[in-house]
Amino acid sequence: MKNEIKKSFVERKISLAYAAIGSVYADMGDIKAIDYFSKAIEREEKAGDKNALSVHYGYLGNFYKDQFKNYNKALNFFSKALAYCEELGEENRASFWLGNTGSILVILAEEKGISSFRRDSLRDSAMNYFLRALKITERIENKRWQAALLNSIGSLHTSNGKYRDAEDCLTASLSISNDIQNLPNIIEAEKLLSDLYDSMGNTQLAFDHFKLYIAARDSLNSEENAKSLTLVETKYLQDKKDLIIEEDKRRQKLITYSVSAGLFLVLLLAIFILRSYRQKKKSNILLSEKNKIIEEKNKDITDSIVYAKRIQQAKLPNKDDIYSSLSQCFILFKPKDIVSGDFYFFHRNEKLVFIASADCTGHGVPGAFMSMIGSEKLDDAFAHSNDLSQILSYLNRGIKTALKQSESDDSTRDGMDIALCAVNIRERTVNYAGANRPLWIVRSGATAIEEIKATKKAIGGLTDDNQHFDSHEIQLQAGDTFYIFTDGYADTFSGKDDKKLTTKKFKDILLSIQDKKMKEQEAYLDNFIEEWKGGTEQVDDILVIGVRL
Repeated sequence: MKNEIKKSFVERKISLAYAAIGSVYADMGDIKAIDYFSKAIEREEKAGDKNALSVHYGYLGNFYKDQFKNYNKALNFFSKALAYCEELGEENRASFWLGNTGSILVILAEEKGISSFRRDSLRDSAMNYFLRALKITERIENKRWQAALLNSIGSLHTSNGKYRDAEDCLTASLSISNDIQNLPNIIEAEKLLSDLYDSMGNTQLAFDHFKLYIAARDSLNSEENAKSLTLVETKYLQDKKDLIIEEDKRRQKLITYSVSAGLFLVLLLAIFILRSYRQKKKSNILLSEKNKIIEEKNKDITDSIVYAKRIQQAKLPNKDDIYSSLSQCFILFKPKDIVSGDFYFFHRNEKLVFIASADCTGHGVPGAFMSMIGSEKLDDAFAHSNDLSQILSYLNRGIKTALKQSESDDSTRDGMDIALCAVNIRERTVNYAGANRPLWIVRSGATAIEEIKATKKAIGGLTDDNQHFDSHEIQLQAGDTFYIFTDGYADTFSGKDDKKLTTKKFKDILLSIQDKKMKEQEAYLDNFIEEWKGGTEQVDDILVIGVRL
């Protein structure tokens, strides 16, 4: 019995030695690490030590991921490690392997040549693993890993175009990381926030967070952090050395050589870090100069966008021409940024006055480009017909041709929503056709809004080349009012409780101001939306057009 216990103890020590040697070789990036981890796993499987197996399989998976980029093998080993952790109830370790699995799935989703269906499937699976890991970290209060997972989830939301969800995750990660003073997670969160706001087209916030990212990254390279890192690495090596000394004497020579090699590498790392710090200190002056250049470039970009605004305004119809044709009319136009993805359109012939409100994909500079194309193609459409249905069909084909849109995955999906009206002032009739944007009518003395719905298809993008857009003729009476608009007004968030204004509230507001003249309505709507925002950032371009007959 004593011999069996002694034999089991020796086997256990040998297994630990193999794992320790494998860790040293893994740190060196040496393929020998696989052989030693495999030997340790073979002995632990015979001994039935599930706890050790959950560690060894995970380390082996990390080695395949980091050294060989063999993600399929890494996923297989993470799966085995995770299964043992869940069986043993090792939640902290389980959350780590769940997060690593999600990270690999994100990498696989970014590979070239895969289908959009495959990419979406991989991203969905990655999100599932991240969320499972996050629930565990919240339960066991592992703040450091929780912040790292929130960064991964926020980055994935950005890739999926879910910008508000991404912002919520990344700001939560940044808050946690600041509370626990975790500088690496702070660096990652600031960089991801900069990338997020860049994707949203918010250049100012993107630039602000990029500066915070640079400052945090430089702080990590300070002399104090370099010394701390050296102490951590030295302690880590000493722990490994103490473990190896306890192992079987027959392998003492090999283990000693392994530890010595590890010590040499750590010393080299320490020297490299200290040298990098000195170089970083010298480069701070250059960085300061680069920051000045960035500020100058930012000013140049802003000046260019301001000039682009002048060009865009020159393309918009003259409001005085519109008001001379429609005496009781207002146009509330409030771009989110300097230039706008919304635009209004005006045209008239001997009998009819045409007016439209359009909402192009995006806002800021990208939206402005789309609005210029849309306005030009709308002019072209009027050259072919005065029939509203045909005009929108021509406009749809014109946008798709201009942007070279097709069914391929590489084709752009940009387009626009629009409400187009033709007004016969003498007969008080309004012809209307719309793509995703309705027409609202308030009859004189009415207590409810009459809504004429649009065709549920956009102009351009995925819409068929031969798409038909329905047109409607409405008879109005003296004192009746109609409104066309983009979605920006109703989608504006409140500065008090961060809630949207909503379409219902917008309708209530319009009904409440029917006693006012049209110019007074414009002023009221403008003042109301500014008070509603309460100083918060406008999330989209705003365009509202009202006409009373």
